[in-house]
Amino acid sequence: MQTASEVINSEQRARVESAVSAAESKTCCEIVPVVATASGRYDRAEDLVGLWCAVLGAVVAFLTFPGRSDHGTWGGIPLWGQVGLLVIVMLACFIVGAVLADRFRSLRRLFTPRAHMQDEVNLRARELFFDRRVHHTAGASGLLIFVSLYERTAVVLGDRSVVETLGDTFPEELCQRLTTSLRSQDVASAICDTIQHAATLLQSALPRTVSDVNELPDTLVLLD
Repeated sequence: MQTASEVINSEQRARVESAVSAAESKTCCEIVPVVATASGRYDRAEDLVGLWCAVLGAVVAFLTFPGRSDHGTWGGIPLWGQVGLLVIVMLACFIVGAVLADRFRSLRRLFTPRAHMQDEVNLRARELFFDRRVHHTAGASGLLIFVSLYERTAVVLGDRSVVETLGDTFPEELCQRLTTSLRSQDVASAICDTIQHAATLLQSALPRTVSDVNELPDTLVLLD
């Protein structure tokens, strides 16, 4: 899977940052777009893949053990040897499965509940809302636009003034628009479209004044 820096090239990054600057020239809202490679580690999924590989390896090993055709023969692996070999095979298969899940994120995603990924993205978005000081603007007018590539999930969070002026549903509507755009456009274009749409609504609700200063950098944050 590509990282955020690989998905967004320099030209696309410049387009997003220009969209932020253009939007903030119309509104006092501080817009912070963030694209992350992933929001969580999902170690449990690696263990599940390893467990399934261990079970599969145990079944294959058991079926390939040479059996004794009757009581008059003495060929085949003794019972204690079969048990030991079975344990070794299961351990090796568990390690192989865990390593594969670590290297191939699409495989790990198959064993991760969708609700768990959504929770991780929401948690990461809220952390960034504070870490990137989106909540700390003078007019409480910050807006975070967050896209997490691995989970294929987006979150939009607005500070107090944004929510009070445009309603609780405004961030949700922006998020829905962003998600719809991501299905048909590249990540940068989808973010630009969302920023431009937000600006048309914010410029009347939270217009820019002469005394406004640019409190947060007009940059696209990429988290690999």
